[in-house]
Amino acid sequence: MESDIPEFGTKRENEERRDGGCGVVFDPEARRYAVNRLTADGLLGLPSGGVDAGEDIQAGVLREVTEETGLDDFLYVEKIAEALTHYRNILKDVNRVAHATCFLVVLKSTHRAPVRHEAHEKFTLAWATPDEIAANWRERNGNHDHDHWFWFFEKAVARARELGYDQERPA
Repeated sequence: MESDIPEFGTKRENEERRDGGCGVVFDPEARRYAVNRLTADGLLGLPSGGVDAGEDIQAGVLREVTEETGLDDFLYVEKIAEALTHYRNILKDVNRVAHATCFLVVLKSTHRAPVRHEAHEKFTLAWATPDEIAANWRERNGNHDHDHWFWFFEKAVARARELGYDQERPA
């Protein structure tokens, strides 16, 4: 498909194309990242989703961040990377392929607008460190469907640190 970007995941039959992206959302005050915690099994996920036809990718990802977390007061937004990803959308029970775009989103405040979950979105907002998120993913990513999340997340955390937003805590 898109040969100039990395490809992740397992190709499956009957994949539906749904381009979109994710936000790696950082609160510099609490020094934590916003994640969606699935209520069924505790899997952590990045705020993410598909973009509508004709919708700007950054606007669509920020819309998804706000719909899923309520967080809407952004200080800084930067495109981090793009990838082609094959995955099983467990919430919608469908095989997908997507051109995904990741954005680093640094919060000005943790002000929250009303959350607007779709019926299949059974998760709550949680805050975690990069180590906690990585441990959760390693424990639950046996099928490698979300390897692109590891890649996106590592790049976004590195960029947040490079910009001075995420200053690692002293040991």
